[in-house]
Amino acid sequence: MTTAVGVDVGGTFTDVVLIAEGTLTTTKVPSTTDQSEGVIRGIQQACKDAGIDPSEITEFSHAMTVSTNALLEADGAETALVTTDGFRDVLEVGRQTRPDLYDLDAEKPTPLIQRRNRFELPERTTIEGDRTVPDADVIDDLIEQIRERNVESIVVSFLHAYVDPSNEQLVAKRLREALDVSVSASHEVLNEFREYERTSTAAVDAYVTPVIDSYIGQLAMRASDLGLPQPRIMQSNGGIAEASEIRTHAVQTVLSGPAAGVVGANGTTVGEDEFEGFVTFDMGGTSSDVSLIRDGSVERTTESEIDGHPIRVPMVDVTTVGAGGGSIAWVDAGGALRVGPRSAGSKPGPACYGHGGKEPTVTDANLVLGYLSEETQLGGELKLDVDAAIDSLERLADEADLDSAREAAEGVFRVANTNMTRAIRSVTVERGHDPREFGLAAFGGAGPVHAAALANDLDIGTVVVPHVCGVLSAYGLLDADETYDAVRTYQTPLSETTGTELKTVYEQLTAELPSDRSAGDISLQCSADLRYRGQSFELEVDVEQPIETDVLRTAFETAHKRVYGYTAEEPVEVVNLRVTATIPRSASATELTEETFEKLAEHTAVFNGTEYTTPVYRRPTTSGTTIDGPAVLEQDESTTVVPPDWEATVQKNGSLALTEVQR
Repeated sequence: MTTAVGVDVGGTFTDVVLIAEGTLTTTKVPSTTDQSEGVIRGIQQACKDAGIDPSEITEFSHAMTVSTNALLEADGAETALVTTDGFRDVLEVGRQTRPDLYDLDAEKPTPLIQRRNRFELPERTTIEGDRTVPDADVIDDLIEQIRERNVESIVVSFLHAYVDPSNEQLVAKRLREALDVSVSASHEVLNEFREYERTSTAAVDAYVTPVIDSYIGQLAMRASDLGLPQPRIMQSNGGIAEASEIRTHAVQTVLSGPAAGVVGANGTTVGEDEFEGFVTFDMGGTSSDVSLIRDGSVERTTESEIDGHPIRVPMVDVTTVGAGGGSIAWVDAGGALRVGPRSAGSKPGPACYGHGGKEPTVTDANLVLGYLSEETQLGGELKLDVDAAIDSLERLADEADLDSAREAAEGVFRVANTNMTRAIRSVTVERGHDPREFGLAAFGGAGPVHAAALANDLDIGTVVVPHVCGVLSAYGLLDADETYDAVRTYQTPLSETTGTELKTVYEQLTAELPSDRSAGDISLQCSADLRYRGQSFELEVDVEQPIETDVLRTAFETAHKRVYGYTAEEPVEVVNLRVTATIPRSASATELTEETFEKLAEHTAVFNGTEYTTPVYRRPTTSGTTIDGPAVLEQDESTTVVPPDWEATVQKNGSLALTEVQR
């Protein structure tokens, strides 16, 4: 029988889910500066709790924030860029768009690669495929210049390499032979048109790959010392990949953790057919991640950016806001109360952690409002200090000219919720979806505390809180399929191509994928990026077999109508063709431990300015159990708040369904 462990590293806590002989064990430990230390510690704790030896584990899946942190903290590899003569400043020029349209002092993000480390090479490939090959002696001179810079990584990105990558292949090969550094060729990372986005994506890949390679190598050694198998890594696209694949193209991991959470939410909301889908809401210690599940599938995108750097690889469509349990509340120059994006992290953490933190956070506000109990032990080991929380919020109240710590806590709660509501609207209303037709899947350590209030603000009728909500990202790692993507730009009018021609390109793309061809249950999904002639942006639509161009146009116009509210009589163009190979995996079946429905305590909680005597229960798992609000339901890794006029009912799979009671 498979014994599997999934470990997700967050900014504050590291979450572990272990499934051994049908028994589910979860744990949460503080994240460490060297993330691999926290990973190993979490696995050891989970194995101890489950009564097994780590060497009995047969599958090890992992999601981390290493690449994201490298980008946000500007702590990646010293990188060089080799590009076509005349395009040295492509990363700096970027697009005409500005970070803030009305800010005359707005500045674009600093390029990941210093100008002194950007090199031009006389070469050219035209859009028609005509090619000027770079001179061998010039390449030799280039190699010597780069060697003097002592860089750790190199990007090779040439003009129109997506049409013919021969020049990139030639130069990348020479660099790899002559220099002992990582080399990212743009056609290998993103084989699409648009020079800026392709170069930016390849630059991100080169910038984080040495960091990821070092981290995975260190983790692999620690895992081996513990008798664990080699880790398999969660990609931003919501699929698992072998560590060897990730160590050479680390850009695939920039949304590793958030993607795992959405996959876990999708797996635990199966069968909820009364909704069009689910808005997923993952609130952790540092930030909140929002995404969408429609028709049982995770929404993905190829247009994203982190810290101002465009990244165009397929990834789960996640919107992140700096509003987590550890987000710090503050007062701006105009006297307005703000929350985040700065976070207290795990050390020192919120004031109530008792680790020396003095600044007020969302967790401190939740404790003062009675949504968390003073007796609560976060992660099963961290006791909360309510007096420290009150002190921090009293100082905030003085700054904001409020009357009390409670009033400050209510303000922090409302502002944090407003930030998160805005994020939910961005993935629903702003994309043509009515949030009232969706359920809200809430998870993360703090998500179920805020979920009902958010649902009320958005007029969402049902909140689903999965059984393993506090560590759902780690659970999602065990439920994620093995997934690989390939893309190629194929610019042509839809009316001038045929289904047979498109099928040929898809077959070529499929041959490029690194997935295991021997897997009997491998599935392939084809899609196409289409647009009306003259448009600057595309919409991705699924391509069914056999391929018929008139069916493709109908699918595009249906998507265009939903997103933009209209269709046109203009010709439709094919821009990119995509294929995804999937090898299904799923978490082993587990039996839910029957939790006794017991009342743990009773205290005062504040809802909409009114105090209520609120019972605190151990979260039940017996199907059909119903709890009337107000109530607080506790489990080791998370807390669920049921407001007045709401009720929570345990579903067959152990999830809680929170609904507003019609009085």
